[in-house]
Amino acid sequence: METPSYSPKVTAEMLGINLKQLAGALKQNSYSPQDVATLRTKLHKRPPQMGHRKQLFLNFKGGTGKTSLSTSYAWRLAEMGYGVLLIDLDSQGHATKCLGYEGEDFEKTLLNVLVNRDPISEVIQKSQLPTLHFIPSNLSMSTVDLALMPMAGREFKLRNALREVEAHYDFIIFDAPPSFGLLNLNALMAADSLVVPVLADFLSFHGLKLLFETVQSLEEDLGHILDHVLIVVNAFNQSYKLAREAVDALKEHYPEYLLNQIIRQCTKFAQASSEGRPIFLADRESKGAHDLQGLIDEVLSRLNKKGRAPLPAKTA
Repeated sequence: METPSYSPKVTAEMLGINLKQLAGALKQNSYSPQDVATLRTKLHKRPPQMGHRKQLFLNFKGGTGKTSLSTSYAWRLAEMGYGVLLIDLDSQGHATKCLGYEGEDFEKTLLNVLVNRDPISEVIQKSQLPTLHFIPSNLSMSTVDLALMPMAGREFKLRNALREVEAHYDFIIFDAPPSFGLLNLNALMAADSLVVPVLADFLSFHGLKLLFETVQSLEEDLGHILDHVLIVVNAFNQSYKLAREAVDALKEHYPEYLLNQIIRQCTKFAQASSEGRPIFLADRESKGAHDLQGLIDEVLSRLNKKGRAPLPAKTA
């Protein structure tokens, strides 16, 4: 992935200043991520503090575009000045690839932390943004569930490991595979909020039902209460009647959890992910980038509100 470079206009927008103020602080034709970070500190342009948040992107149904969303979401939060740690939980290493890296190039993954008890700080890698770090994944992660099985307190391994570093980050973002096993259970127990990308089709409802039942079981059996559960419709095509009907059904059945911001179908979004680039680096003027910014704004607003709606009742 190419080294990011920002125009004066984009840099000024990211810092919340005008072009004259930017030129007075540091006049250049383009700005690197390190330039932006230095200017943010110099000009005291830190974003509003949100506490230390841990957000899990998860859906038991595959193909919802979860990884494309989570990686661009993490990238944009880092551009906004938040300290972000993205943790790739999928043995396919797609989140790692979406940041422009190959999982096989890294000797250590989360496996070394959860199974071998290596300090998590030894596994964290730096990205091309000073404020974005990540934990890579590769095929070695496919053995994690089996390795955790005989361990005492196996569902708390990730939560305990994160205590070493969580105070250093504003956001820790987990990108999880579309399955339920011990690794995803660890992620659920470590997270304080859940983001569920869904497609505008009725097959998504079965995955949502299963996910809500799992969350409710964790609350009842392990006493872990998620502060927020947020559903986001991804890859929405307004021209499809079935898609519009599916969104209406989501509004009817999950009104307290469904985000207003919808991510529209965007070819450039899918292309950027396949090329190992977040959408804000590939095309920040695309509708995908604009929608994702709207999503971030709405999520940050919701995180400031306390109290979560009761989970849907279990059905027989």
